[in-house]
Amino acid sequence: MTRVPRLGLGTMGLDTADDATAVTTALEMGYRHVDTAQIYDNESVVGDAIAAADTPREDVYLATKIWADSLAYDDVLRTARESLDRLGTDFVDLLYVHRPIDAYDPPETLAAFDELVDDGLVGGVGVSNFTVDELDEALDVLDTPLVAHQTEYHPLFQRPELLEHAAEHDYNVVAYSPLSGGRVHDVDEVVSVAEKHDVSPESVSLAWLAAKGVSIIPKASSRRHLRSNLEAIDIELDEEDVAAIDAVDREVELYPE
Repeated sequence: MTRVPRLGLGTMGLDTADDATAVTTALEMGYRHVDTAQIYDNESVVGDAIAAADTPREDVYLATKIWADSLAYDDVLRTARESLDRLGTDFVDLLYVHRPIDAYDPPETLAAFDELVDDGLVGGVGVSNFTVDELDEALDVLDTPLVAHQTEYHPLFQRPELLEHAAEHDYNVVAYSPLSGGRVHDVDEVVSVAEKHDVSPESVSLAWLAAKGVSIIPKASSRRHLRSNLEAIDIELDEEDVAAIDAVDREVELYPE
């Protein structure tokens, strides 16, 4: 399995050149995974920020996503190249189907993704916001191995069946919104574990996902938060800690379809 770096930087909302300096800062701190998307309308500033860092491009695991209205075969090929132009690169390490809606047609869409891999423009194929049934269909259709499934995953929105499916089929799970949209400090189970380890609830949420083998892409813009997120993946939670958060009996989905 191609391993997606455990910690990345989510860039949704980093819309301006000033905002995107967080990308440069993160890379210079040691981050090696940057995640963006066509629909974020920030690929150009993210690309410029990557270029401004001292980190060689080949050391950056760069991911972007094709939006739902561009998933017809020809549109995938065209807009993927447009994304590369905006990002200022000749390849991306991972290209996702952002959502399986609108123009998504598995045989047609995924054939275009396969072609981009064959042409060397894309290192690997990912999907995002899929159900188990949709994942099974994609695995049947793709010629190239599935590298990752990106999905909302945090203490208030848990889908263990997605982790089980990934383990069974040998691909990565990448969690977006891993801090529950800022709500983790209101989750008693997370707060309790945080107090035990003398760290923040946000750090515990990231450590909990890392303990499950999930890659995480929290958005952060300040140096303090970037550093805190980087350090969180080294926090060692025990089985009791993980089980306590697994048992959270509340559900808040931040990004329903």
